[in-house]
Amino acid sequence: MAPIALTPPAIEIKSLDSVPRKSLPPTSNIGTKRKIICFSDFDGTIFMQDTGHILFNNFGCGSERRKILDEQIHSGERSFRDVSEEMWGSLDVPFEDGFEVMKGELTPDPEFATFHKFCINNEIPFNVISAGLKPVLRRVLDHFLGEEASKHIDIVANDATISSDGSQWKPVWLHDTELGHDKAKSINDYKDTARLESDDGTIPMIVFIGDGVSDLPAAREADVLFARRGLRLEEYCQENSLPYIPFDTFADIQKEIIKIAKIDDEKTKGKGLPSNFNPRANMWRRVSSKNAVPIFAAMTPSREEKMFVWPEAFTALKTPLDGPPLEVEELAIAAAA
Repeated sequence: MAPIALTPPAIEIKSLDSVPRKSLPPTSNIGTKRKIICFSDFDGTIFMQDTGHILFNNFGCGSERRKILDEQIHSGERSFRDVSEEMWGSLDVPFEDGFEVMKGELTPDPEFATFHKFCINNEIPFNVISAGLKPVLRRVLDHFLGEEASKHIDIVANDATISSDGSQWKPVWLHDTELGHDKAKSINDYKDTARLESDDGTIPMIVFIGDGVSDLPAAREADVLFARRGLRLEEYCQENSLPYIPFDTFADIQKEIIKIAKIDDEKTKGKGLPSNFNPRANMWRRVSSKNAVPIFAAMTPSREEKMFVWPEAFTALKTPLDGPPLEVEELAIAAAA
């Protein structure tokens, strides 16, 4: 659930299995050895609507109160966690009854099922990373995708305690923060684990897929960012000159990942990286320390972007003794020497 996410226009397709497949990219193995992992937002990304909003509007605080609460988050008057607790606490509906309404109102991305098959066939782990409630998200995936396919998707989200009569819905927050779930921390926890399990301290290339500004903490940690076209995450990227790849459906993402997976081959032929490719992704196998200063810092167009894409290194740089402050470009070159 993401109260500040914008709701995109609805489309007619209501079943993942009803989509014509002939126009979609192939799901067969693409033969790459490149290690990739996908993290994706749920509401507004995999599904066009927000699961929480459907429940709140029908069985809880209602759409008018929800809009007021959304504005309190925007203005900074109240935290996301505080507002979310009020929204979830306003529900009075048994879980299955609430799901029956969600089932009728939710519209999945029409090409997500094919993309998910592509990930399975290419051994690309796909993870949902959400500020919503894990029991709700799992139930939705089980229904629309099928339990056999759904079990391949790990869900990193808040848990919940829901009374049998539906009179009490209480989030069990993943992190003790004002967000409840710190998506950036979840991705960095994965990186730390992957680094420890790696023979040489490297981590897979991380892809993040989202739609709203609430996805920015996780997007900052990704090597490649996909933003749903026309929504707030794309607008923010454009306003701040942040590298991203727009998408309309998951078929677009699939095509781009196939291209990205072949970047190494292209490099051997003397070709450069595409303009919408985050330069950080080119360093994924070499960067094994948060203290490493990436060469791409010298390539980014603004100070703000340098801080955004590598905040740890940027903010930790100190003025050397007996000399003027070094620019990030100079430090990046020195670190690479």
